[in-house]
Parts: sequence; structure tokens; C-alpha cells
Amino acid sequence: MRSHHMTIEISAHFTFELDGPTDILLQYEAADIPEQSVLWTDSRIDKSDYFARVAAQDEIGTRIWLRKEGHCEVDYKARIAIHRLTADLSALPAMQQHELPGETVQYLFDSRYCPAERFHSFVQEEFGTIEGGAKIVAMRDWVADHMSYEPGSSHSNTTALDSFVERRGICRDYAHVIVTMARAAGIPARYVSVYAPDVAPPDFHAIAEVFLADPDGSGRGTWHMVDGTFMADPEHTVKIGVGRDAADVSFLTSFGACDFREKTVRTEIVSD
Repeated sequence: MRSHHMTIEISAHFTFELDGPTDILLQYEAADIPEQSVLWTDSRIDKSDYFARVAAQDEIGTRIWLRKEGHCEVDYKARIAIHRLTADLSALPAMQQHELPGETVQYLFDSRYCPAERFHSFVQEEFGTIEGGAKIVAMRDWVADHMSYEPGSSHSNTTALDSFVERRGICRDYAHVIVTMARAAGIPARYVSVYAPDVAPPDFHAIAEVFLADPDGSGRGTWHMVDGTFMADPEHTVKIGVGRDAADVSFLTSFGACDFREKTVRTEIVSD
């Protein structure tokens, strides 16, 4: 395992319009968790009828509930220290399903955008002779080699199967395909919303995480980042939140009509 120390500066700004009183769920703030520390933050949202922060999935990050109508503007700035341990994925063994911690089990199952059962035969044929983290590396490389990154090529209903068939997508779709393949191989995998400085064009980014055994043979396991676009280096990546797929961790979920207007995101390395 290798330890890395890096400081990342983030800014994000977006606006939207609501015709009438509407419930909104936001998740855009960097998570304050052991592998990264929030050194400074300034998060501003236009006044609303209701505002509350609630815990996000797996206790990683927070969500914000709003109830509001009319114009809404969100402005966020933060400085984050990264102190994440990373490892050579190809050297890590997988864990037997019966040995998995209870909280990881949900990430073996199909979810809205990740129909893992549909991928069993392909994963067995393509990667069946490879084990553990080496299988994840092979899946990541397959996605990178066989899919084209094409902004605008997918939409909110695009599943991993759609992206697999069409061989194109954006970061969301790359993450969904890797998550789906890993689950089809019996390896827990989840979707992660992040900030990363090398994302082009600059935006919120999505990657996968897989649960593999520790290299020391202790029998414990941990989550490891995997990005088929190769734009998010774990040493420089800031987690926002995690979920079964994109439905769980969108930066904006509207429970009513919402007219999204504009968005700018900037992520920079400021020191190491």
C-alpha cells in the first residue's frame, strides 16, 4: 500500500429554475472522511422554504434537502487534503462472498442502471481465467479500449447494457459498465461521484469502486477506485458520495419540474 498527500481546491456553481414549490435533493459537497479531510469550505444556496443536511449513503458525505420555488443558485468552494492509501490492483485477491462485510453485500446485486445478471456469460467468457484485482484491471482496460468517450451520447435513462451495446458514453456510463461487470464476477462494486483535476471538460466526474482483500492476507478488505476514462487519479480524486449507481448520488435530484440553467466546475491541485 502507498500513502499519498495532496491538497485540492474545488469550486462549483450551478443554477436552476422551479415553476412551483418543489423538493430538491443535492449532493455536491466533498465528503469529510478518513481518506480525505475538508480543510476549508464555503457553501452558499439561495434562501429556501426548507433546508436540511442529512447523511448520505454509507455515511460518505451529506445530502441537502431543499424546498423552494423560482430561481435557485448554488455556489461552492472548498480545499481538501487527500491522504489516501492506494495499492496495485492487479496484486489484490478477491474475497469469497461469504467473507464479505455485511455493508458490501448490496453492491453485488443488480440496480437500476447496472443489470449485472445480463453480463454473467460475457464476463465469464472474456475474463473467466483471471482472478481478483487483475480481473478488475482487465475489465477497466476492456472498457477503455472498446468504448468511445462522447459527450451527449447518453441520457438519464441509459443503462450499462445500453452503453455496452453502443460502445460509447460519458464518465457515468463508463462507471456503470465497470460496476456491472465487477458485480457479474461476484466482486462488490459501487458508483462514486467525485471531483478530479484532470477531467476534460471540467465537470463533476463519476468512477467505480471495487471491494477487494487487503494485500497483507489479514482477511479484511477495502474499497479501491477504478476509472475507465483514466481521468481520475486516486491520488488527486475527491469523493462526494457513493451509491449503487448514478440514481443514488446525482448532484441534483428534483421531485418535480426543474429547468437546469448553467453549471461550472473547477478542480485544481494546489500543493502536495
